[in-house]
Amino acid sequence: MKATTITTAALSFLLGIAGPIAFGQGQRDDRQNRSTQQQQAGPKQGGPYQQGGRQQPSVPSQQQPSPQQSTRQQSNSQPQQQPSPQQQSNQRDGRGWQGSPQSESRGYQQPQQRRDQQEQSRDYRRSGQGRAWEEHRARNWESDHRNWQQRGGYTGYRIPNNRFNGYFGPSHPFRIRGLPFSVVGGYPRFRYSGYWLTLLDPWPGQWADDWYESDDVYVAFDGGGYYLYNRRYPGVGLAIRVSF
Repeated sequence: MKATTITTAALSFLLGIAGPIAFGQGQRDDRQNRSTQQQQAGPKQGGPYQQGGRQQPSVPSQQQPSPQQSTRQQSNSQPQQQPSPQQQSNQRDGRGWQGSPQSESRGYQQPQQRRDQQEQSRDYRRSGQGRAWEEHRARNWESDHRNWQQRGGYTGYRIPNNRFNGYFGPSHPFRIRGLPFSVVGGYPRFRYSGYWLTLLDPWPGQWADDWYESDDVYVAFDGGGYYLYNRRYPGVGLAIRVSF
């Protein structure tokens, strides 16, 4: 009886010691298993996590633009719309944007220049030189003009060939207006390339009133004498005399 009591007491003592030891070992195993699972699963999204014993900051997710911001970005990226033909018409009529000042100035500059040129032409024809040209106009070209053969041959100055080829002929046209001018013996004359050219023939009545200021003319040597030709009216030569 006494031996049985001793054995029961020894068993109880051993179980009392082994119980806490086993419980502590189980807690350590549970913590180790949870740590292993956390490492395998990785950091939680959007929150801090531990790696190597140090806490790493969470990476913020990229913020999506609001619908209002997207609308503004799309409107800024779209190309500027060109005005319609109706808008352009309104702009020209003064109901909208007036356009660039440079384009408008070009539109009004050409008519103004034409008016100025016309006024200058009228003033030129009313001047002494214009009246002299008008008085030398033919009433009947067929009977009023004469070529150099009919005049008995050319008797004026002969321009050297090298000088003539450089400044005279069909390839060297010029305009009379602006050149030195005078009237000698009732014949108009003008100075060109160092020579006085006197117009002996009257000019045809069908030519323009301002041909001497607006038409290109040239000097040619034909049939033994010099003639003035108007490129606007080909085939009609006016006899001229050359002098210094």
